[in-house]
Amino acid sequence: MWPDFMTGQVEKPVRVLLVDDDPHMRRVIAQELMADERTMLVAQAGSVREGRKAIKQHEFDVLLVDLNLGDGEGFELIDYLKSNRPSAEAIVISIMENDDQVLHAFELGATGYLVKNSWFGNYPQAVLQVANGGASITPNLARRLLQRFDHGAPAAPAAAAPEAQAPVQATAEHEPERLSQREKEVLRMVASGYTSAEIGTQLQISALTVNTHIKNIYRKLQVRTRAQAVRFASLRGLF
Repeated sequence: MWPDFMTGQVEKPVRVLLVDDDPHMRRVIAQELMADERTMLVAQAGSVREGRKAIKQHEFDVLLVDLNLGDGEGFELIDYLKSNRPSAEAIVISIMENDDQVLHAFELGATGYLVKNSWFGNYPQAVLQVANGGASITPNLARRLLQRFDHGAPAAPAAAAPEAQAPVQATAEHEPERLSQREKEVLRMVASGYTSAEIGTQLQISALTVNTHIKNIYRKLQVRTRAQAVRFASLRGLF
């Protein structure tokens, strides 16, 4: 059973725009989306040019976009999406597992990254996850990124001698506002792909309270998306 409070009910499915230059792949994904009553494919496109046109013409909730399109890159469409339909989510679908590409997609505002032909590549599930405030990423890719954050986190600087220390006011304005323990807890769960409703259930608080924590996290870290918040916090060792 799909809970009534979650986005993607049979009477109001999550609307999807699919952009991929491979006709066979489009058919495969389209069949999966149409087989699930909680998702509805509203349009397809096969290039950056067609994708831009479709983004302007159609009402949709989630963009599924390949990175390697015949006339450009899917990154262009993610950027275009955030300017023209900021409420819509973006999920990358790619044959590549390049970590830098994943991070760049998230920096542009994507909330999911699926590898084609992966055992974990369930397209309707990914669409429903991001539509309900979560993130979607294949497990092996998530593990690699977490290991990369772990190894790449900057070491804490050694304490400077008193005479060499800069005045506190000179650096404080550049430091992110400190997250509370509850906010760190919420951010960890966001990084694990939980939706606001799932986080609320786990922490025994309402989904509205969870979203308030997430908004505070955005403000404190000065970011705009969940993916940016997770990446920033990981790189700065905030959790």
